[in-house]
This record gives sequence, structure tokens and C-alpha cells, in this order.
Amino acid sequence: MPEMQTAQALRPCAYHVVRYTPNLVRDEWVNIGILLFDPSSGRLLQRLMEEPAEFARVRRLHPTADEELLRRLSDGFAPQSAASGGDAQGYIARLEQTLSNTVQLSPQRGLLAEDLEAELDRLYHDHVEVPRKGRSGEELATRNGIRARANQVFRGTGIWPRLARRLRVDEFTYAGDPLRLDYDYRRNGTRGFVHALSLSRDPGQAKVLAFTADAIRQKLDHSEFVAVTEAEPRPQENPRHRFILGLLEAREIGVVPLARLAEWSYRLRPTLLGGSTN
Repeated sequence: MPEMQTAQALRPCAYHVVRYTPNLVRDEWVNIGILLFDPSSGRLLQRLMEEPAEFARVRRLHPTADEELLRRLSDGFAPQSAASGGDAQGYIARLEQTLSNTVQLSPQRGLLAEDLEAELDRLYHDHVEVPRKGRSGEELATRNGIRARANQVFRGTGIWPRLARRLRVDEFTYAGDPLRLDYDYRRNGTRGFVHALSLSRDPGQAKVLAFTADAIRQKLDHSEFVAVTEAEPRPQENPRHRFILGLLEAREIGVVPLARLAEWSYRLRPTLLGGSTN
């Protein structure tokens, strides 16, 4: 039965919401991340806030927030693979003992999940991502929205298992660089990098990506870069689009809008190295 097959694919998992509580007396907090793990395999995934709008929201709620602490926080958590030799629950127990009073984990909550990566995206969207009001298209224009749609495309086109996710770039730039590129792949002796980029939001994101591409190329002989955008750029009509597109073209960073991402993925798939990179 289809219903039984779906149920069998689901497995019990658990998660904690990471909370920032700058004032313990008032007992007020803001959600800043998600820890999700599969008890049977010990696999642990984590995602902490990284977008400028997310930090701006914390500042609005808590003007005296320790932003430096929040930006360093991801270095104190486990990478997005099995933690502590597969003992995710033991790792979380030790984490709770070492976290400062201002950073806490919510009580553990259970759920059923088929795809941990997809579940992490959903939990982050529901609990952490800055709420968006207005037209439905506005959410898709954020990096989080673009990345969530890209995840769906990559799963549908079959290249998802061959992509690494959330690559730290400080090995190519400078120690402490908080940027993580969204996707990383290898094909035919070339290392590729894919990053969600909003055309309608902060144009500084394009500058950061251009700088990062230059730094990576200085250390890798063969590399290629693609920016995934929410829409087709309109440089003739929109000055912001013209600036971003010109900057990316100068750095030889390709632009693929979401509407053409499936086509791009299908072309890429035969050239990718086999096996999961995660």
C-alpha cells in the first residue's frame, strides 16, 4: 500500500530549538537555531542564524544583544554530520552543560522525518526565520526561500546525494570568516560552488560572493561558481540587477534563476562524481 510505504520511510527523530536569553531575570528569549538528530543513527544536523535580517531582528528585540557571541556560536556546535562518534544524545547533554546561561536549548521534542535535511529546513523556517508579511513572493526573494526551493529542485533532479552543503570558506579566506557556501560539488577535476543570492535584497551579498570566489580561485586551480536567484535578472530595467549581474559576470560567476535550475541540474548530473558527499 502507498500509505504503508510512506509510513515505513518515516523514522523517529528529535530536535531542540536554540534560544538566546540576554536577560535571565525577564526570562525573554529569541530563537536562533535548530539542533536535529536521529537517535538510531546518531546523525546530528545543526543550523544557526546567519542572515543579516536575522541578526537585525535580534537587535530590534534586544538592543544590547552580544552579536559577536551569536556570530561565533556555530563554531561551538557540532558539524552537520554524526556528532561525537554517533552519540548525538550524549553530545547534546554535554553541550547543555557547557553553554552559557544566555544560550540555552529548548526541551527536546519528537517528530517523524523522512529526510533530515528537509526537516531541518522546515523547522528552521517555522521556529527561527524572520517572519515575512505581504505577498507570497516576498518569502521566495530571501536567501532562505531561494535555498529551500533549490533543495526541492536538487532532490527532484537526483543530484542531492552528490552535493555537500554549507561549506565553510575560512580555509580559503581568513580565519573566523562566518560565511558558508550553500552547496559544493566535484566533477571532472573541477570543484563547483553554488550559493543562493537574492536580487531584491542586500546587494552586499553579491560583493561577499565575489570576494569569496576570488579567494577560492587563488587556492584552487579549477573551480566554478553559480549564483541561484529568485528570478531572471532584468539589467535593462533594474539598476540593482544591473549592478549585481555586472559584478558576478566580472568574476565569472554564473547566474541561474530558480525557473531554470532544474534544467541546469539535469545537465550537471551526468558529470558529477558518484556517491554521497555528505
